[in-house]
Amino acid sequence: MNTYKTEGVVLKKRNFGEADRILTLFSKHFGKIQILAKGIRKTTSRKSGSLELFNQVRIFVARGKNLDIVTEAEVVNSFSSWRKDLKKIALAYYYSELVDKLTVEESPNEEVFDLLTNSFINLSQEFQDRKIFARSLLEETGFWPKGKEIDRIDLDNFIERITEKKIISRKTFKDFVY
Repeated sequence: MNTYKTEGVVLKKRNFGEADRILTLFSKHFGKIQILAKGIRKTTSRKSGSLELFNQVRIFVARGKNLDIVTEAEVVNSFSSWRKDLKKIALAYYYSELVDKLTVEESPNEEVFDLLTNSFINLSQEFQDRKIFARSLLEETGFWPKGKEIDRIDLDNFIERITEKKIISRKTFKDFVY
């Protein structure tokens, strides 16, 4: 299979070379994947608006030697209703960071994809408790037994012990109560 099509949410991006960017997506069919978006940083790029952080996109990808390459991208949901609310953006960063840290590459998990997209959709309607998302993600990824009480545990410290990495978004938005 030289090409494939999938739907995913852009979790993070980093610059690569002069005009390219490496994107990390959590996709519906392939789990977490890293893809190369060639020429996306050029002002004439048609894909740059589609492949922004937190966008739910439908992408067409060609297999490459080291990284797969995006050939087409279409926005399914940009979640524009909460993009002007800094507290909700902070939560979106937190959700994306947890999904990135608690999942492995190319391990499909439709429940995690649904949890992430539904949480982004729900952000437009109400402010959410981040602990609900973290608990659900821990359960779906197998780091916590389903239905077991979690009240007395500091979830962020628990996740940092699992991943052996600090949760950066927690410190970046420390002024917000979430």
